[in-house]
Amino acid sequence: MDPSRRSVLNAGLFSVALTVPGWPDVVGRMEAIQTGKTQRIGMADVNMVIAMTERVSDLDDQFGGRHARPMAAAFLVNTVTPYLRADATDEVRKAMMSAASDLCYLTGYMAVDEGVHGLAQQYYLKALELAGASEDHLTYCTTLRGMSVQAVDLRHGKTAMRLADAAASASPQAGPRMRAFLAGQQAHASAQLGDRTMALMYLREAEVAMERAESQTKTFGSYNPSSLTYHAGQVRYELGDIHGSIKELEESDRLRHGSFKRNRIRYLSMLAERQLEIGHLESACATWVKVLDIYPDVQSGQCDKAVSTMQARIRPYLKNQAARNLYQRARSVTAPSVVV
Repeated sequence: MDPSRRSVLNAGLFSVALTVPGWPDVVGRMEAIQTGKTQRIGMADVNMVIAMTERVSDLDDQFGGRHARPMAAAFLVNTVTPYLRADATDEVRKAMMSAASDLCYLTGYMAVDEGVHGLAQQYYLKALELAGASEDHLTYCTTLRGMSVQAVDLRHGKTAMRLADAAASASPQAGPRMRAFLAGQQAHASAQLGDRTMALMYLREAEVAMERAESQTKTFGSYNPSSLTYHAGQVRYELGDIHGSIKELEESDRLRHGSFKRNRIRYLSMLAERQLEIGHLESACATWVKVLDIYPDVQSGQCDKAVSTMQARIRPYLKNQAARNLYQRARSVTAPSVVV
């Protein structure tokens, strides 16, 4: 069964986000979870859903969401939804809703990657409902922050700010890593709105919180020094400091670890575009070469868009040897739908 219904896909962008439920409104809500009579689940089933979500998340991180999202959507509809209707103890039901919330968030995140934004919002809202019903503060706040990221990337600054603030207000007892995670997004949204004072205040708050964070161990929805430096680059760019933004993005790439190829493609593409913006054509081409080195390994709508944008931006400079070599290589490694 395909959950990507036309009625969902055609939903107005951010129309549903206007009615995001607050934490007090959703905590403990159980009305939407109907108990069935034909099946009973236990913690082993919950652990299986958690493990499956982690596997899909790893695939998404490494290869992009184009192939992983259909797997997640099918698993959610065909396996997890029946589990939510099954008989269970209160403890197991609560744990299953929390696990389902994580999976809904991840599926929404992958829908954003493919540019299916209305569908992503539907998954995000369901993640909020399930997180509230299971009293899962972490996933609730992470989902609100993900919705804010979606909004700020689409230049909906006011919505991004509202969602980032909602995430922060819902987590008064957040640890330092989560606080950095949320403050970094508040900084980006504030900068997009042109509020320099608040943007720099939130950025400093994120930096202080990151300094207090004890571990850089990878966790679901983790935030690390590379992520913080990326946010600093976004803040500086929104405030008009292109050179400062370039330095921050270069540092973010230096700090980046692991195999998150999709994000590296996105952020390196952003760096190259800004290098070109200040007239550093050769540096931009060298950065884009790094993008093309890893692009064939990723199946991602966002990465396709980044490479398509690169071809359009570099075309006016084809008399330059580095630009011409880059353009020709890009055409050789991209699908016909991406070639410009």
